[in-house]
Amino acid sequence: MSKVDLHIHSTASDGRYSPQEIVRKAASLGLEVIALADHDSVDGIAPALEEVRKLDRIQFIPAVEVSTDVPSGEVHVLGYFIDYTSEELAAALERFRNSREGRAKGMVDRLAGLGVNISWERVREIAGSGAVGRPHIAQAMLEAGYISSIGEAFERYIARDGPAYVEREKMTPVEAVQLILSSHGVAVMAHPFTVPEPEAMIVEMKAAGMAGIEAHYGNYAAEETGTLIALAKDNGLLVTGGSDYHGLDESRETLMGGVEVPMEAVEKLIARAEPKMIKLAYLR
Repeated sequence: MSKVDLHIHSTASDGRYSPQEIVRKAASLGLEVIALADHDSVDGIAPALEEVRKLDRIQFIPAVEVSTDVPSGEVHVLGYFIDYTSEELAAALERFRNSREGRAKGMVDRLAGLGVNISWERVREIAGSGAVGRPHIAQAMLEAGYISSIGEAFERYIARDGPAYVEREKMTPVEAVQLILSSHGVAVMAHPFTVPEPEAMIVEMKAAGMAGIEAHYGNYAAEETGTLIALAKDNGLLVTGGSDYHGLDESRETLMGGVEVPMEAVEKLIARAEPKMIKLAYLR
């Protein structure tokens, strides 16, 4: 079990557990450093920080995962030590959350055309106060008996090339890096193998100010992790890592703390962050 997990989701986006529950679960697992990085949302950071301070047993890094689009594949950009109180950041993320909702409604309609009838009201109920995401649609499909697992929903219907997939408004990877930098954060490319040729994208994003790549991730094989570590070294970038935990399908997904992330990754990330932004985190 790792002591570090820099990629966790909560009900503020498409995770199963509230920010407070995430903090308590992390502490119970013996994690020492975590980052809450919800999709296009920073709404979970303040309640998570409150719980962290109550427990006084864990170090917390405020983060966000910004969704972007490229012609082939999908690029997500993690922003660490972002100013989660920034009005500019809040406005940009709200715009993307609104587009998420329109996209989700479109997917529900397309699923109906495929004979998969789930209600928008139930999808919205599952999402609660968080931004609606594809996992919420998958959960509604699972409840209705159309699939046997969350993963099957993606594989058969709602993955990028699936028959019920709907595009939404996204920024480019470079624009995401710039948004994170404008919020005084440290930009890191998440799970780089979501694009066929990650090296070219890494070079482009580094030129825009990106500081690192996520090499220790989910079910990446040792060879894949080694390739990314070498790419980071060749390009003078930091290496981070995390589980990408959502808590929606624990029989199939990587669990919180399930990816071994070296403490050195945290130390280098902190060294790269702006001192005034570190004050927005809880680092004992």
